[in-house]
Amino acid sequence: MKPYSIPIIHNLKSATMLSLAVALLAAGASLAGLIWQNSLYPSQELRQSFVSNDVVNLCLGLPLLLLSLALARGGRLIGLLCWPGALFYFTYNYIAYAIAIPLTVQFIFYLAVVVLSAYSIYSLLSGMDKAAIRQRLSGAVAERFASGVLIGLGALFILRGLGQTAGALFGQGSLSRPEWAVLAADLITMPFWVMGGIWLWRKQALGYASGVGLLFQGSMLFIGLLVFFILQPFLAAVPFPVEDFVVILVMGLVCFVPFGLFVHGVIKRS
Repeated sequence: MKPYSIPIIHNLKSATMLSLAVALLAAGASLAGLIWQNSLYPSQELRQSFVSNDVVNLCLGLPLLLLSLALARGGRLIGLLCWPGALFYFTYNYIAYAIAIPLTVQFIFYLAVVVLSAYSIYSLLSGMDKAAIRQRLSGAVAERFASGVLIGLGALFILRGLGQTAGALFGQGSLSRPEWAVLAADLITMPFWVMGGIWLWRKQALGYASGVGLLFQGSMLFIGLLVFFILQPFLAAVPFPVEDFVVILVMGLVCFVPFGLFVHGVIKRS
């Protein structure tokens, strides 16, 4: 008998252990960043970029990762499908950390989070019975709407990243190290949004298995960024960016709506 009442083809014990390792490393890195700010973030621009983000990781990223894991362990399909998205959130974040922070000992911890979370995602997706997930969710979720949002937002961030990179390289502006790091994280991870959207548009099994996770990761990133903007005036002594907040809120709503519809469909068919 399978240890879960969810569609899987092999035991997810290794994914569970890897995910807990990601949570432990991320918690340690974030706490260290808050306690030893000046040592780990030696410049003002690094502190402005990452101190608030450490709070977001602790208060948003970690609880949602552990909640997804717990729901999956309890046999909830929504937990299984959101779990890779919560891990992908940490993949994205710690790619930015690894690139932005000077090459010191903490780089090893950031790289470990990236590698472990990425491998955990692979392990989870490999362990899912993707055909059974497609059979269960087909017709219950807004596939075309969700896939259009993933493809559109993914392509938008890729084009933005390429445009800003080209502008900086050809002397049309300069980018700080944290800005380079965010662009790199976008260019590395956003193609997966586009691919996931294409799989879902074509109603392929992998699209159903990964679609909720990708929308969940996107929702986490947008919510995290909104919280980041709210915290920055208090933790980094910078003005509240009203225009950026409004833009991210609107983009977030574009992601929240299909995610909510997908969750409704998953729960309905569970």
